[in-house]
Amino acid sequence: MKIAMPKDGEMVNQHFGQSKYFLIVSVENQQIVDRKEISSESLQHNHAGLSGLFLTEGVSLVITGGIGKPALDALTEKGLEVIKGASGKCEEVLEKYLAGKLDDQNVTCNHHGEHHHQ
Repeated sequence: MKIAMPKDGEMVNQHFGQSKYFLIVSVENQQIVDRKEISSESLQHNHAGLSGLFLTEGVSLVITGGIGKPALDALTEKGLEVIKGASGKCEEVLEKYLAGKLDDQNVTCNHHGEHHHQ
């Protein structure tokens, strides 16, 4: 299985649509066997383009912080599973997921006007 995560430095980016980089990890037998970082700078706010990129990379799961409904819909329409509301360092979030301790927090963003995440 392959997992994609939006990155902000070493942290999970809390603004999915503004992510410039995604970490893609390959998991076999609950162990990370490969990891790479891909640029999505040309695809910011291009939800269909991002979901297509993930499919090309073989991704089946996206772990993210905050994500807007259009981006979420674009991912789920392509059959991608999405875990929302993750926060912290990417490596620590992956460890939680692999240990079965990462739950979907059902966090979505509404980007009309100013917004602040708590």
